[in-house]
Amino acid sequence: MKTVETVAELKALYGEPGEASLAKVTPALTPAYRRWIEASPFLALATVGPEGLDCSPRGDDGAVVRIADEKTVLLPDWRGNNRVDSLANIVRDPRVALMFMVPGSNNALRINGRAVLAIEPALLESFEMDGRHPRSVIVVTINEVYFQCARAIIRARLWDPERVVDPKALPTAGEMTKQASAAAFDAEAYDREWPERAAKSMW
Repeated sequence: MKTVETVAELKALYGEPGEASLAKVTPALTPAYRRWIEASPFLALATVGPEGLDCSPRGDDGAVVRIADEKTVLLPDWRGNNRVDSLANIVRDPRVALMFMVPGSNNALRINGRAVLAIEPALLESFEMDGRHPRSVIVVTINEVYFQCARAIIRARLWDPERVVDPKALPTAGEMTKQASAAAFDAEAYDREWPERAAKSMW
């Protein structure tokens, strides 16, 4: 297999980026970028640590982050599986990347920056949802922010109702866990109990 070995080879293959690709990058939120983020209920959080990389989905009922100022966004860490892969990475290496998505929009918006985990009680309480609070808040200081070209989402027809996949055609979470696990695992019971368990532990 022939591979690209150097940045010089890569640039020779792809050429220079267009003017707009560079002009859209800013070191802080513009009013337009702020409006876009405030409309986003979902993001993917990428982190890096000694074991490698991690990318984690994050979602909320409304804006997925709170904008503190033009250089800072706050991401509450709601209930999950307690693997804390992303959080462990942030504690050891503050570099993070966030990709925001808005249902129906063919653009995506990206933030690259550095993060810390805040556990200040007043901050945690300010994110109260159904009487519960996140155990930590990821505080991201922005290094750069820009929107992503729409081509990928257009190609994928991500929001096209005709492309929606029937969940019954996919393996369930229980099936995937059973096949991945070396130990005995009751896939049917897991799938049967999941909806009630999720409803009680959403926040």
